[in-house]
Amino acid sequence: MKKALFSLLALAASISTASAQVEIGLKISPAITSLRADSESKYGFASDGSKLGFSGGLVVDYFFGENYAFSTGLELAGKGGSIRYKEDTPNANFNTLKISTQYLQLPLSVKLFTNEIAPGTRLYFQVGGSLNVPIGTRVNDGKFYKDPATGAENKAGDYIYFFDADALVGAGVEYELGKSTKLFGGLGYHRGLVDIDHYFESQRKFSDVTIKNSAFGLDLGIKF
Repeated sequence: MKKALFSLLALAASISTASAQVEIGLKISPAITSLRADSESKYGFASDGSKLGFSGGLVVDYFFGENYAFSTGLELAGKGGSIRYKEDTPNANFNTLKISTQYLQLPLSVKLFTNEIAPGTRLYFQVGGSLNVPIGTRVNDGKFYKDPATGAENKAGDYIYFFDADALVGAGVEYELGKSTKLFGGLGYHRGLVDIDHYFESQRKFSDVTIKNSAFGLDLGIKF
């Protein structure tokens, strides 16, 4: 009985391995990025502008069915934007911070493909998320920033939490050039889920400050 069960499991594993298909490629993604900021009204935190970001890296699609794939990879992604806020004092003026952060990004998503809508051409829809670790930050284009309220100079990286996570949705089209080469293009939206503020609440003792990333980009790539 045990031998039969072992043989059955081995057969299932071999069939699964044989039917699985892995496609590896590269992509680039120019994007418009921004920061969603919120707080109590006395601090006035709000988004104050977007910036042009850029990401790129490795794409790995692991097909577990003809039209279904688990999609991951490893990307370097630039995110950020401008925010404004004010001190909790009478007649305080708004301060503006432009925050730019480079993230090492690990996408974890599922791609759903249609059947061919034209020879060698399929649509795809993507849903999932990504895990992101900051590897470099600038505030107002500098690696250090002096807080105008306290006069203290801090590293730009001190303003950002050490981890971020996004929800990801996207859609696009994939075109097969040959037996193993495919081009793809689409649109993707990353919506930050983690409050990345690591300064105003912990250092300045502001209450209920929230800062989150957003990015809307164009995905262009090739798989081999």
